[in-house]
Amino acid sequence: MTIHRLVLATRNAGKIEEFRRILEEIAPGAIDLIGVDQFPELGDVEETEDSFRGNALLKARTIAQATDLPAIADDSGLCVDAMNGSPGIYSARWAGVHGDDAANIEKVLGQLGDIPAGKRGARFTCVSAFAIPGGEETTEEGILQGEILMSPIGSNGFGYDPIFRPVGYDLSLAQLEAHTKDAISHRGQSLRAIAPRVARMLDGLG
Repeated sequence: MTIHRLVLATRNAGKIEEFRRILEEIAPGAIDLIGVDQFPELGDVEETEDSFRGNALLKARTIAQATDLPAIADDSGLCVDAMNGSPGIYSARWAGVHGDDAANIEKVLGQLGDIPAGKRGARFTCVSAFAIPGGEETTEEGILQGEILMSPIGSNGFGYDPIFRPVGYDLSLAQLEAHTKDAISHRGQSLRAIAPRVARMLDGLG
């Protein structure tokens, strides 16, 4: 079996571990996934596009070119109905500092104010993008519907997981076991959708 090295365009340890679990489920033993933390000389890719797809492709394309390795990236975020779809593509830096999960959660809960349960619909959206250096690229989207809780609960996961309850569940994403979250998550959906094309494109590299 050929093992393909694949760079994930993030330094987020939680996201790297989640991607690694899902890819191992999809293609056991076939992918050696590393994060861009393995390339300390690389700076962060500035997310300058106006859509999840645009930002995911930008990151995958840039990292593939910089490392000369196939790269996978995602752009994902929380879209709250009562906030007109915000924070959306700005989810990771909603409170002003990229990756400050606690501050981001606090700001969203504050903006929802007195909006009651039953009126706090939201969805997680993820677009995964895959790019081969100087070659093919592809994307897929996944969406997880749910609602925003009144306060955080749970210690698993990362990001907005503690305040998001998926449709059909009585627990927040941060209370779910990893395998359960992976099975329903927006990221898992997009990765499973893109996986067959990734496998074909990698096989074409020999």
